[in-house]
Amino acid sequence: MDSATSDPATPFLSLKILVAGGFGAGKTTFVGSVSEIRPLNTEEVLTEAGRADDDLDGVAAKRTTTVALDFGRITIGDDLALYLFGAPGQDRFWFLWDELAQGALGAVVLADTRRLRDCFAPIDHLERRGLPFVVAVNCFHGAREYTAREVAAALDLDARTPVVLCDARERKSGREVLITLVELAGDLLGAGGTATA
Repeated sequence: MDSATSDPATPFLSLKILVAGGFGAGKTTFVGSVSEIRPLNTEEVLTEAGRADDDLDGVAAKRTTTVALDFGRITIGDDLALYLFGAPGQDRFWFLWDELAQGALGAVVLADTRRLRDCFAPIDHLERRGLPFVVAVNCFHGAREYTAREVAAALDLDARTPVVLCDARERKSGREVLITLVELAGDLLGAGGTATA
């Protein structure tokens, strides 16, 4: 898609979105599947040296990890582009979250129901910043299925926080998650709330 608008009277808007979540939740896959450009990834191979820090419970097949960020872009409509910044999931990289969240309209918290506890830190961080977010439950094959309502209850989310089921590998599914986030941020701005960190 072309990022330039064809109608000069229509302003073109670029928005920053943070993609957060726990280790192995599918953030890199999500950014890569929706990005219309070749995504920038800072993936490195997991090593024996990190074994004590990287809890592979539930994600034993994982061989790489993000060590700085993922970056991608998607154009939605003729007048809107989203720039996606995927944050690393391990707690040793949390110092990057403030920088990555700076100036963001909102965030997607990718959740893996096999490791739902990994969502608490990103959610707490976003709530403290006052950054609007949606929780996108990445429906992994073979994982027990939960409803959006069950996930919201388990995470003790505010009733206004959307929870959507998605497949991080599918562009259409990721696009729907992003549209939900943009609509949420727009609603908050229209109601006089804040939508930037």
